[in-house]
Amino acid sequence: MIKSANVQTRKYDVKASQKLSWQSHSETRTAVWQSEAGYPPPETLILADDTLTGDAAYWRACAGTAMLYTGDFQNAKQLLQAVTRRADRKPAKPMSTMLETFHQHRARQIVRANITNKVLIELQYGECNLTRSPEFQEAVESALGEKAPETMVLSLRETLGMIGANEWRKKGVYVNSLKANIHASYGVFSPVRGEYLDLINAADLNDPQIGWDIGTGTGVIAAVLVARGVQQVVATDTSGRALQSAAENFQRLNMQTKISLVETSLFPSGKADLIVCNPPWVPAKVNTPIEHSIYDPKSQMLKGFLNGAKSRLNANGEAWLIMSNLAENIGLRSPDDLQNWIKQAGLSVIDKRDISPKHAKSSEQSDRLYEARSKEVTSLYRLRSADES
Repeated sequence: MIKSANVQTRKYDVKASQKLSWQSHSETRTAVWQSEAGYPPPETLILADDTLTGDAAYWRACAGTAMLYTGDFQNAKQLLQAVTRRADRKPAKPMSTMLETFHQHRARQIVRANITNKVLIELQYGECNLTRSPEFQEAVESALGEKAPETMVLSLRETLGMIGANEWRKKGVYVNSLKANIHASYGVFSPVRGEYLDLINAADLNDPQIGWDIGTGTGVIAAVLVARGVQQVVATDTSGRALQSAAENFQRLNMQTKISLVETSLFPSGKADLIVCNPPWVPAKVNTPIEHSIYDPKSQMLKGFLNGAKSRLNANGEAWLIMSNLAENIGLRSPDDLQNWIKQAGLSVIDKRDISPKHAKSSEQSDRLYEARSKEVTSLYRLRSADES
């Protein structure tokens, strides 16, 4: 068990270091290769400067050639933008079903990432020596969870993601039910879609003494449970980044004595009066670590939660499941699957509350998944052992 007050800074979920070598002025250079998505070091690499055009960079990237930028940092950003525009320019083929549209959308995302990640930069101890480069050692080391290596090469796209995530981490997201901000570390899903928290805050509580938050992420659900009067909460996750992020949030909220963190898949040991889980809502393949917060391949986490909840509930205990119907709208899950899985797990629904999403994509008609998103409903299922219902 990891008590929230004692979680130490650690290297988060990063694979063993790989090396990248290249030639520069007849000299062989070597650096640590960093890829959040786990991509291998590029086999073909050239040095690029401010003379490289967007067209040339795009076609080199499409051919699998990576470009290590040696010019001006702001020009490197402009080049990345130019490559991204070209990657997005190819029109999508019309699909006959929403499911086909979704799979096409995911395939295009992968191709886009492969192309745009070919623009690379070199960092020295987490800083970039290119002209007009901002300082971002703090952002890089926050993302890595450790001191940056002497020399590291990574994609400019990933670097900008680290910088943006660090700004969001410092700013935080305001959670109305807590009257406070929740801060998400790089690679940890931020509670920007707050409608599910409104459901949790409004659901009836039967004075639970022990609550569990399964897959805690930033720890926001555990914090809401404590704010609602749950005496002791255990929050679990498999991600080191999530555990660290949650621990920091609990300390900011002065809740560290009421919440314990456990690094485990799904359930801790023992039993609880209330078990809450907000699993990833879309059963699809994961391509990058952050997507574990969005996609649940073959609904493994959802099924694991349902199948394990009954045996871990105290008498008259409840399991709360927060789930969107987006997967059903897309065609990734049949309309009856969830109800069948609940029944097969020996659980029954004693209450269900719905809320409509408030995020921008739900009303963005240019989104190819708009038809599915516009009909999305987020629900909180209050479940109890079928033997007690």
